[in-house]
Amino acid sequence: MNNSLRGAARLTGAGIRALLVLTLVCGVLYPLVVTGIAQAAFHHNANGSKITVDGRVVGSEHLGQTFDLDRTDRDGNPLPDPRWFQPRPSAAGTNSLNTRYDLVVSGASNLAADSEELLAAVRERRKRVAAFNGVDPGRVPVDAVTASASGIDPDISPAYAELQVARVARANGLPEDEVARLVQDHTDGRLLGFLGEPHVNVLKLNIALRELARG
Repeated sequence: MNNSLRGAARLTGAGIRALLVLTLVCGVLYPLVVTGIAQAAFHHNANGSKITVDGRVVGSEHLGQTFDLDRTDRDGNPLPDPRWFQPRPSAAGTNSLNTRYDLVVSGASNLAADSEELLAAVRERRKRVAAFNGVDPGRVPVDAVTASASGIDPDISPAYAELQVARVARANGLPEDEVARLVQDHTDGRLLGFLGEPHVNVLKLNIALRELARG
């Protein structure tokens, strides 16, 4: 009986010591080392890739955001501001469980490619985008009418950015060729020359547009 108690006590002590050691290594030392490396080598990314304008954080280069007017249409949908380049549509929603904060929840619609609901939404978006930019619906690129998997994609295709140039220039009273040059200057190519597709960061483009409009 005494041997059994001593064995149990020894195992319990060993378990407690292992718990303390693993807590120290995995819960304290490892996070500190990883955080230190991230802050030293990737400071900008580790702190949210924030973009600051005039000393104020206006967003993150990796998180998409809307550029809407302060009013809605008859159905209660926000109206896009014609002065700014617009991002992709988003299927992201808001957090309905935490009532203290109005948080955007990243996510997609999860609708299949042959979903009638998705096809109807795409057709409606194509009409709205074409009318908003004053172009033929056939010119509207796919990323202008489909949401990303995350719902917070910060980038659009060069084709979608170029589609918006005339409308943005007109709304801001700017020469169209200067706005088109902004798009060219803010078009990033494929990563390492072969990964992904050329893209335009909407927030960075709109910041440059703001500076151009200021004169």
